[in-house]
Amino acid sequence: MKKITYKDVWNFTWHYWSRDTFKMVVVFVGMGAAAAIDSLFPLVTGKLIDALHGFEIGVDDAWSTVWPYFLLLTFVGFTYQSVRNGSLFIWNRFAVRCLYDIENEAFQKVQRFSSDWHTNTFAGATVRKISRAKWAFDQFEDILFMNVFPSFVIMASVLTYTSMKSPWLGLATLISGGLYLWINAYMVLRINRPKFEVSAKRDTVLNAQLADIITGNTVVKAFGTEHREERRFRNYLQRWRLRALHSWDAFILTDLIRRYLSEAMATIMVGTAIYLWTQGSLTPGDVVFALTSFMLLSHYLRALGDNMANLQKAISDMEDTIIFWKRTDEMEDAPHAKPITVTKGEIVFDNVKFTYKNKKQSLFENLNVTIRSGEKVALVGYSGSGKSSFIKLIQRLYDIDGGQITIDGQNVADVTQSSLRQHIALVPQEPILFHRSIAANIAYARPSASMEEIRAAAAQAYADTFIESLPDGYDTMVGERGIKLSGGERQRIAIARAILADAPILILDEATSSLDSVSEHYIQMALENLMKGRTTVTIAHRLSTIQNADRILVFSKGVIVEEGTHNDLIGREGSAYKKLYDMQAMELVGGEILAP
Repeated sequence: MKKITYKDVWNFTWHYWSRDTFKMVVVFVGMGAAAAIDSLFPLVTGKLIDALHGFEIGVDDAWSTVWPYFLLLTFVGFTYQSVRNGSLFIWNRFAVRCLYDIENEAFQKVQRFSSDWHTNTFAGATVRKISRAKWAFDQFEDILFMNVFPSFVIMASVLTYTSMKSPWLGLATLISGGLYLWINAYMVLRINRPKFEVSAKRDTVLNAQLADIITGNTVVKAFGTEHREERRFRNYLQRWRLRALHSWDAFILTDLIRRYLSEAMATIMVGTAIYLWTQGSLTPGDVVFALTSFMLLSHYLRALGDNMANLQKAISDMEDTIIFWKRTDEMEDAPHAKPITVTKGEIVFDNVKFTYKNKKQSLFENLNVTIRSGEKVALVGYSGSGKSSFIKLIQRLYDIDGGQITIDGQNVADVTQSSLRQHIALVPQEPILFHRSIAANIAYARPSASMEEIRAAAAQAYADTFIESLPDGYDTMVGERGIKLSGGERQRIAIARAILADAPILILDEATSSLDSVSEHYIQMALENLMKGRTTVTIAHRLSTIQNADRILVFSKGVIVEEGTHNDLIGREGSAYKKLYDMQAMELVGGEILAP
């Protein structure tokens, strides 16, 4: 992905701002008006001082002369606060909607990225990028609307008023203010921006490592490697610390330079006003006007200087999510994709060619397979022979390079991905549960299911007994990824989930290969219930579990070298299947068949 440009940042920003242009314009006008009203403060103050000048203390008619300016000064203050805060009420509604849309759409986008993308990306880093970008965008638009824009309004107003007082005073304001802005912008772009970008990347890496270690805590405890992981994390933390320190030091240095520039601006503006007063060109009120103008301008420009650095930091923190926003994923629905209709569940691979992106050689070349409606087919072969890829192509987790895959005559590339996968129930080897109740996990594919239906599915999966023995029963929270349950219990929950889904096609990624014999017994019975009336494709690591399959496909390097029933293949002298079966029977290889 190319580096994010300021144009990308603007396009991303406008994408969300343009959804409610009315509120945006109201806030824009309101904040501009508030700044313009604020710029009247030096003007009115100068008039008040001039009105006071020449009166002696105790003169009766002094108050009658100055009270209109005093009331005007008070009116300006109250009006400024009312207009500004009134605009902020509208701003809150505008800004909150933007943040809602950003996080919601980033989540939607990431969810639809391909399996390859998720396989190669830290989940913790992705979460960090999205949450960081949301708050960075909040800071970004706050700075633009509440500081940058009002600062330029103030600058223009003060420059106009000082020029009206004296061209020389206007020139002094223009030179000092312009120099301040130019030097500040240069420092932000050339000093702060590179350091903030590196710091943001280090922060992402750090949090990704933190999430990875915490997620793998059971492995850490199993091997007693807490100290090793702590040392490893400290190394990442140390790299972040150094980068963060460099960026923060750079911020302090540029802030010091901005403060020096502010003092120089005061010297130029007030010094010019005093000189012009000594020459009789300005009144004492004009000198006070120049002084208060500097104070007002200095306040806005100093905040602008601080916030330009923060603005760049916000942009750096937004970059990863802008990359998500710009990314066009390789797995998208066809332009006119329609929901699939599955009544029989017949699967056909017609001259399928498939190559992984990181591989030069094709895995499948002109692969032809027909799995009939209701047929129970098992896939066997060495690891890397193409079994897992075969079922992923059925689910369209990857796109093929040639040929077609159809289900009941419908090309899977021409139907919506969500509808396709809703007609396929998957029971993986290592089921993943959400940190929700057992009932919610069982009903995941059918959230509208009643408790009676959930209990019935659990009973068919032989999970009802252990669920009801838990203190909270079906309301039991299972922990992250289902960690509170045993492997066999998680597997039975996954089977109950597949039963309740009632999909016509079932994919089993050997659900018993890592279980004890008791759990395997229950799960085998549960799977028999699940497979009834469904087209079933099973990846078999334990060949003893597929002896009743209608057909067995033996894969080798992406080619189906043999097919038939268990008895047919065992009876063939020298068959690849018989060799694999004998190897497991003799316990030369454990559960999964490894590559030779």
